[in-house]
Amino acid sequence: MKIILFALPGNEELAKVLADKLKAEMGEATIRRFPDGESYVRILSDVKDKKVVLVCSLHQPDEKLLPLYFLSNVAKDLGAKCTCLVAPYLAYMRQDKIFHEGEGVTSKYFARLVSGFADSLVTVDPHLHRISSLGEVYSIPTEVVHAAGAISEWIKKHIENPVLVGPDSESEQWVSEVAKHAGAPFLVLEKTRHGDRDVEVSVPQVEAFKNHTPVLVDDIISTARTMIETVGHLKKASMKAPVCIGVHAVFSGEAFWDLLNSGVEKVVTCNTIPHGSNAIDLSGLYVDFIQNFEKPII
Repeated sequence: MKIILFALPGNEELAKVLADKLKAEMGEATIRRFPDGESYVRILSDVKDKKVVLVCSLHQPDEKLLPLYFLSNVAKDLGAKCTCLVAPYLAYMRQDKIFHEGEGVTSKYFARLVSGFADSLVTVDPHLHRISSLGEVYSIPTEVVHAAGAISEWIKKHIENPVLVGPDSESEQWVSEVAKHAGAPFLVLEKTRHGDRDVEVSVPQVEAFKNHTPVLVDDIISTARTMIETVGHLKKASMKAPVCIGVHAVFSGEAFWDLLNSGVEKVVTCNTIPHGSNAIDLSGLYVDFIQNFEKPII
């Protein structure tokens, strides 16, 4: 089955890289807003009997969902065999339970919406906390791919004598995996609570790592407060300026500049959300799922 890709606004670079890897056609579409704010979508390419791949990272999802919904449905009305959504960042995963009376589980609602117009979904390291797999909330075939391997390779190529650093015990599993593949040691900051508001943070075995470059890795960098605090602890321990790596460059408000100015050597992210810090390409992780997905015949 022939494959054709459409990039939602802001996702053109990733879509073109993917098209090259898939040896597939880039589709042409018009996506804009009417003066009253309503969305207009028109597909200009032939999609009949083709697998339509919609490339759209879903940060700031509210403004993207309707154009995406329209584009998928127009493609099917024009005879597309199926639509596959490549959403490197998947939104609405944190509200996975009712925290306060009167709330809803919006992760489930969002999943129903997406499952209603896309035939499949591939994403990178979504926030799975109380949900063990996307299949619990999405009714379409899904694939979760992981950035750890690509991050490890980037570290091996670009950082001499690295040591991976986790800000707390919860980060140990993630940090240890990246460190293992990078062939690097890792450490996790130790927190000693002396009282409700008195917490001492120390860097274990600090003397052994004085000549190493600390590498902080996290899946989502939003406010960057955890990383900035960790940088401060490493400074107090007289370690080198760290390199900060994030999978998803959410960077709310001035978070990127706050982190950059906190005393780091460099801030690097994967290309799941378009940002100037993108340096780790994950496009190759989507190829197998796109090529192999076939919509079941009902």
